[in-house]
Amino acid sequence: MDKITLKVSLLSAIAIGLLTIIFYTSIWWVSLTAPNYPVESFPDGVRIEFHVNGVFNGCRKQDKVEIQEDEALDCVHEMDTINHYVGMYPIAAGGPVERGYGQFLVVFMMVMLVGFACTRPKLRIALMSFGFVCIAVWMYLTVYAEDGITLQNEGFVEAMVTSLDQDAGDAASSEPEIVIGGITGVLKKSLEDSGVEVILPSELDRSGSDSNKQRLIQQLRDTYEVDLPKLNHLTEWNGSSFQVMSWHYAKSLGRYFNNQAEIVPMVETFEIAIHVVFWALLAAMLVLVVGARKNGGLFYWLLVLVPMALPIFFIIDYSAWLWWYGHTLNDMGAFSVKPFMPTVFGDGKVAQFATHSYPDIGFGLMMLVFVVLALAALTRRKQFRPPTG
Repeated sequence: MDKITLKVSLLSAIAIGLLTIIFYTSIWWVSLTAPNYPVESFPDGVRIEFHVNGVFNGCRKQDKVEIQEDEALDCVHEMDTINHYVGMYPIAAGGPVERGYGQFLVVFMMVMLVGFACTRPKLRIALMSFGFVCIAVWMYLTVYAEDGITLQNEGFVEAMVTSLDQDAGDAASSEPEIVIGGITGVLKKSLEDSGVEVILPSELDRSGSDSNKQRLIQQLRDTYEVDLPKLNHLTEWNGSSFQVMSWHYAKSLGRYFNNQAEIVPMVETFEIAIHVVFWALLAAMLVLVVGARKNGGLFYWLLVLVPMALPIFFIIDYSAWLWWYGHTLNDMGAFSVKPFMPTVFGDGKVAQFATHSYPDIGFGLMMLVFVVLALAALTRRKQFRPPTG
């Protein structure tokens, strides 16, 4: 019995370690290739990479004799520019709730696995209760408390700032113009003209993570305060993730298509979703603590089945958002196209662009988590099986 318990605990610990790595790893990548993006300069095409906490540039700096690049092309911006011609909203408009709650969901599953590894019901309840209370407090302080954005992971904040650095020109103009550096770049120049030093995300010194995150948050605040006198619905900066995420989502939707009649209801729905997910997670914590008191009960097995199903959850969520992008096309796009379903897996074609969508290392690690936890579940099932004879 002790050997079996040790084996299950070891497998659960391996899965927890893999979940940690997954959070910082690219899960899926998408690229566009076309004749105007030659292989010599774009060996992977215009490529973006999906992480738990955001979408990041997948293009790499080319170090060749015939190609001189000071820094890699920002392919998130490049793909947004391509997509907006057919009326697609920017990439930052997709999956905002998932990205905002990503860190909590990963730790939530880790606590579930700790509970699964424990065979003593009272100890399991104590461990899970402590873990869930910590998550609940952390989540509340992050989402609703003042300066809660400081409790978000750096990658999430960086993706938000980078998105603003790609922003379109003056929202008041009828034809949005792509400005190099975006609104953050314009603000940077204005502040530098006044003698204030501002550093863009691409210029950050990566040594000292906390310092970098503080700089990123300050840039969010600077941009927010530029918008404050222009938009009546904004309130004074309090730095909560709810405030920052809501404002950033509205700004992302309006980057190319500033149609407030469409944007305002979408932002209201997004804000409701933030509240719903917050309370749903709290309810799930309570149900699991109460329901997992019995070894081998339904709620006990959920402790391992939910983390096992992570690859399935990702595919469903990813596919749903691709459907949303292809079926929520703005009429202000330069070209009118019928709603379509972008390629989820494999190769496709849109106009002169070939599309490529494939799993990355992170998804492979998700599948490894599935295998590891399947072994743990089968071992535990054997342990709990009543003796025969």
